[in-house]
Amino acid sequence: MTSSKTLPAGPFGARLSGYRMERDALGRSAASVFRLEGEGLPALYLKVEAAGPFGELADEAARLSWLKASGLPCPEVIGRENDGERNWLLISALPGTDLASASVLTPLARVELLAEALLALHRLPITSCPFDHRLAGRVPLARARMQAGIVDETDFDETRLGKSPEALFAELENRRPGSEDIVVTHGDACLPNFVASDGQFSGYIDCSRLGVADRYQDIALACRSITYNFGEALVQPFLDRYGLPAPDPARLDYYQLLDEFF
Repeated sequence: MTSSKTLPAGPFGARLSGYRMERDALGRSAASVFRLEGEGLPALYLKVEAAGPFGELADEAARLSWLKASGLPCPEVIGRENDGERNWLLISALPGTDLASASVLTPLARVELLAEALLALHRLPITSCPFDHRLAGRVPLARARMQAGIVDETDFDETRLGKSPEALFAELENRRPGSEDIVVTHGDACLPNFVASDGQFSGYIDCSRLGVADRYQDIALACRSITYNFGEALVQPFLDRYGLPAPDPARLDYYQLLDEFF
C-alpha cells in the first residue's frame, strides 16, 4: 500500500485520515480506483475521473442509491464531489472477492452465482427503475462517443480488431433488433463486477450503466466474460442456471458489438 499523501484524496482528505491507499487496476473503467484500508477502519473505495460529458461517477452514485433502496446488495455511497476538473466518488467496500478473482470457489460455482445475481436484478419491476438504457438512447450515445474519439479500437473483441469504429457503428445501425425484452440490467455484467463472500453472492459493483434494457445486454457480456475467464465450456451451465438454455446468437453478438463503444 502507498501513503495517502501521495494519492488524490482530494475533497475527502480529512475524511480519509488514517487510511492507506492502493490503486485497483482490475477492470476497464476510465476512472482511477483506489482501495482504502486503515487499522480499525472500514474498507472504502475512492473513484476519481476527469469531469466532462462522458463521466460516469454521478451515474454510478445515483444507481447505487437506487439499487440499495430496492433491497439488493451494493456499496453505500458515502460522498460525491466535483472540483471543476475532476469528479470524486467515495463508497463502501463489499465483503468478499469479485467473481473473476474468487479462486476459493470453483469456476462453475462462480458462473452459477453470476446467473443468480442477474436473475435477482432482472426480476426487479422495470416501472420502478428511472434509468433508461434502451437502444433508442444507447445507440446515439455510442455515436457520440465515437465522434468524440473515446472509443478504444485496441480493446475491440478479437473478431473485430482492425475494424474502424465507423464500420462497427454502421453494423450497429444495420443489425439493430426490432424488439427488446426489457428488464433492469446491470449494463456491464462481467465477472469482476459481481462479488461473493463465504460462497454467497454479496453484491453488485461498478453500476454506472445500470438501467432498463434488453436482458441480452447482460447475458451477452456475461457469456463473453465467462469465455474469457474460464473458457467456453462454462457458458452453457451459466445459461442453464439463468433459464435461457438456447439464446439467440444474433442478439448475443449485437450486444457485444454495442459494448465496443463503451
